[in-house]
Amino acid sequence: MGICSSSESTAVATAKLILNDGSLQEFSYPVKVSYVLQKNPSCFICNSDEMDFDDALSAINDEEELQLGQLYFALPLSRLKQPLQAEEMAALAVKANSALMKCGAGDKCSHRRRSVSPLVFTVEELKTRKRLSAGRSGAGGRKKFAANLSVIPE
Repeated sequence: MGICSSSESTAVATAKLILNDGSLQEFSYPVKVSYVLQKNPSCFICNSDEMDFDDALSAINDEEELQLGQLYFALPLSRLKQPLQAEEMAALAVKANSALMKCGAGDKCSHRRRSVSPLVFTVEELKTRKRLSAGRSGAGGRKKFAANLSVIPE
């Protein structure tokens, strides 16, 4: 038994918000969506984990807090409840990648990690994912998972 430590563990988890202009805001503490919207009244905030192809974009409730370790987008109100196309998702991924790389290079970001590994998708990968998700079932377009368990003989 002993104490485990790592030099990489000094990173502070932040909630990252990619603004419509491509800039990045980071919050090292939970902040309400309503606070963010005061500075961005013509936008709505959505969680990147909730964005999927051909699904309508939905806003996070004003009273919810941005969670540390999550990536969010501030999008124009005109995009609210509109389906997200593969090309648009690719453009958002490029915008997020650019903002995260600038932040990692020392631009105006506080509370950043030593290295940033953003997700990058090609348009072909996004189209493939769209085709694969076209056959999904379940409420809200979310895929249902079922356990496929069996006995492993020893």
